[in-house]
Amino acid sequence: VRGAPAIAIVGMLSLAVELQSKSFTGMADFNKFIKDSLEYLKTARPTAVNIFLACDLINKLTDNLSILGDEGVNAAKTEVNRHIEEMLYKDVESNKLIGKYGAEAILARVPNGMKINVLTHCNTGSLATAGYGTALGVVRSLFNLGVIERVYCTETRPYNQGSRLTAFELVHDCIPATLITDSMASLVMKTKDISAVVVGADRVLGNGDTANKIGTYQLAIAAKFHKIPFYIAAPTTTIVLDDSSSIVIEERSHKEVTEIKGIQIAPTGVNVYNPAFDVTPAELITGIITEVGVFPPADMRLKLQSILNSK
Repeated sequence: VRGAPAIAIVGMLSLAVELQSKSFTGMADFNKFIKDSLEYLKTARPTAVNIFLACDLINKLTDNLSILGDEGVNAAKTEVNRHIEEMLYKDVESNKLIGKYGAEAILARVPNGMKINVLTHCNTGSLATAGYGTALGVVRSLFNLGVIERVYCTETRPYNQGSRLTAFELVHDCIPATLITDSMASLVMKTKDISAVVVGADRVLGNGDTANKIGTYQLAIAAKFHKIPFYIAAPTTTIVLDDSSSIVIEERSHKEVTEIKGIQIAPTGVNVYNPAFDVTPAELITGIITEVGVFPPADMRLKLQSILNSK
């Protein structure tokens, strides 16, 4: 399982599956199982914030359910499972709103009726979420509006999520798509009339700085040089309004770089640096697309706080 939203959803669903068949001696036993399971699930992806927020939500719910006592364990199990199932449906609903607002923001910058080309990175579609997608959800919404000329997707080295997953989703949905290597992106921006770059996120800080798949930072720099709008598409569950939070950048196995399907392509003994993510500074980002609207990074914290506090 990969993709920050999908990791959170599948993690919670795995807990629900375990709860279905497990018996508990009492509420204390139930609470301990939930908390131990959630602490373990948090280790799945330290960079992505979604799993942490989902775990915190279920932790708080479990604390509140403690009032039911030992006789209420089965009722507590049912309530936890209900909340987890609700997360699944809310994620799809959230993605469709991200698609709607993102499409509106991109089209507001181009002449009415103009067909557009969009560039995206990594995989942010149905295979990375509960369904529809974040950045790829924006692409889907644009396609449904009949305004997509072509989508350029990077292969996303070294693990090739773009060529293996995004290209698959685009072809499956009959969206005109061209696969490019990561090193071709600047040339594509210069020569292929790109109207917008839209990518996902694993974590967005309150100041707008964004951690996403490695290669995002260089795309943002290239987009800035070519005066192309650069958007982050992410649900509010990916945003940490307290920007004092440090972003942990995972480093993955050197074999992702030195081997292809187990066949070594680099010399034995060469040193490898393989960070899974990079951090794009807020000043390179045009807007952050969420399920409650699109915000310039400088305005996001105050506007989001206002919207979320009013709910």
